[in-house]
Amino acid sequence: MLKELAKIAAKCSSVAVLTGAGISAESGVPTFRGKEGLWGKFRPEELATMAAFVANSKIVWEWYNWRRELMAKVTANPGHFALCEMESMFDRFALITQNVDGLHRQAGSRNVLELHGNINRNKCVDCEELFEDDIEIDPSNLPACTKCGGKIRPDVVWFGEMLPAKTIDEAFIQAEGCELFFSIGTSALVQPAASLPLVAKRHGATLAEINPEQTPLSDLADFCFQSKSGEILPELIQSIRECRG
Repeated sequence: MLKELAKIAAKCSSVAVLTGAGISAESGVPTFRGKEGLWGKFRPEELATMAAFVANSKIVWEWYNWRRELMAKVTANPGHFALCEMESMFDRFALITQNVDGLHRQAGSRNVLELHGNINRNKCVDCEELFEDDIEIDPSNLPACTKCGGKIRPDVVWFGEMLPAKTIDEAFIQAEGCELFFSIGTSALVQPAASLPLVAKRHGATLAEINPEQTPLSDLADFCFQSKSGEILPELIQSIRECRG
């Protein structure tokens, strides 16, 4: 089945990929839902909200600084690197991710659409001016936006917030226009991202799923690999190269 998919991929010029928590789990990315330690008494739904930030920005930032410290110890895995390599193999390639960990960029991928933002970036809560991760965040004395004076917050989509319109619109454009669409490590349940594979298939794309668990997408996919992406993707890359000679 892998070689058959490789033959199809070898003839394609446009590919889109959607990744979810599964590919990051292979790197050991924590879920931040542990039951022990200082943060065990909080649920992400209680801290990752605008209401929580307005009520107590200090504790929200202490939580995010803790998360960033944990994330700094995590590195990209073979699945991330394979997708980076895949980007160079096609005329048009888009990597759409639901993950905020920045591991795709760490692996070298360039055309990344981060639907839920990036935990390593910051932005102004008022004007949404972006600030890179070189700003030191002191929860007790938050830096102000140099443009409007607003508070700085993590550049991630919190519970109750809409996805960035420009990013999700571009994701659907890529899904509609690709010849081959991969759904990797995602449950295919969370909207609107869950619609992207279906949109791609409806527009004639070959649909491939890579996920250790069965999902609602599994029976609809043209190819379904119940495996880890870090195992399948490097093999697929090699097979595509062999098909192209």
